[in-house]
Amino acid sequence: MLSPITRQTDTGQFVASLSIRSGQGCVSHDRLHRFTPLFASAQAAARYALDQGLSYFRQPALPA
Repeated sequence: MLSPITRQTDTGQFVASLSIRSGQGCVSHDRLHRFTPLFASAQAAARYALDQGLSYFRQPALPA
């Protein structure tokens, strides 16, 4: 599950993070990725985070 997270800075800009959750119950994992660009709106920050997460999942798997 991908969940974009935004936070407004003291300067009024927004930063983006992305939570990637996998598994269920006691075997669930949650990874949090923080991104460095600043955005003018919360919507732009959330869209960026979600786009980054989707592009991560589109990458081909590495060979074993």
